[in-house]
Amino acid sequence: MIRLNIHEAKTHLSRYLDRLAKGETIILCKRNVPIAEIRPLPPARKARRPIGLDKGKFEIPKKFFDPMPDEWLEAFYGGKP
Repeated sequence: MIRLNIHEAKTHLSRYLDRLAKGETIILCKRNVPIAEIRPLPPARKARRPIGLDKGKFEIPKKFFDPMPDEWLEAFYGGKP
């Protein structure tokens, strides 16, 4: 973990980007008090996620597609929709 005061980060952030890309975290501080965190993004997927991974593992009942009861709609909308 890298701790940087704001002034140091503004003037030398490019020095720390390689370490950030390798997985380190940067804690930004204001007068040595932590105020923010900069973390690396997770790596991008190399392949698209396949569709239908759970096919055949469960079944959606027909009742699922019925309209919601009026009292649920009233609770959702805060009164009559």
